[in-house]
Amino acid sequence: MTITERAAYIKGLAEGLGIDDSTKEGKIINALIGAIDDMALTIADLEAEVDELSEQVDTIDEDLGTLEEEFYELSDDECDCDECSCDDEDDGDYLDGDIYEVCCPTCGDIVCIDSDMLEEGQTTCPNCGELLEFDLEEDADEEGNDKCEE
Repeated sequence: MTITERAAYIKGLAEGLGIDDSTKEGKIINALIGAIDDMALTIADLEAEVDELSEQVDTIDEDLGTLEEEFYELSDDECDCDECSCDDEDDGDYLDGDIYEVCCPTCGDIVCIDSDMLEEGQTTCPNCGELLEFDLEEDADEEGNDKCEE
């Protein structure tokens, strides 16, 4: 028995009992029956929407599976990289320069910067907002020193 059928059954029982709407108890019982009926209809609508969404998700999942098969099949067929000279490995070619880690003197947070930011000479710490400045000329002089701290 569905929830709408149960609500209709309760409503029929109440009508069969001949509950008087003029009494306080009768008004409360009829209001509760009306609320139960409304909730049953809302739940039935929600169940229908969930079923529809579930079907759509299944369709999307199938489409995604097809796309994944086609994509990875193409990627696998492009090259085996054993004997050819292609550059199919992930070398990090998407990075234009080196990445450096800088410790913010104010908050102690590690900030990653690339060579472009280093050439600009300054950046802002994303944690505390402190302006971090870089002097490349001093670093060049220190590179000749063999006593580097690690």
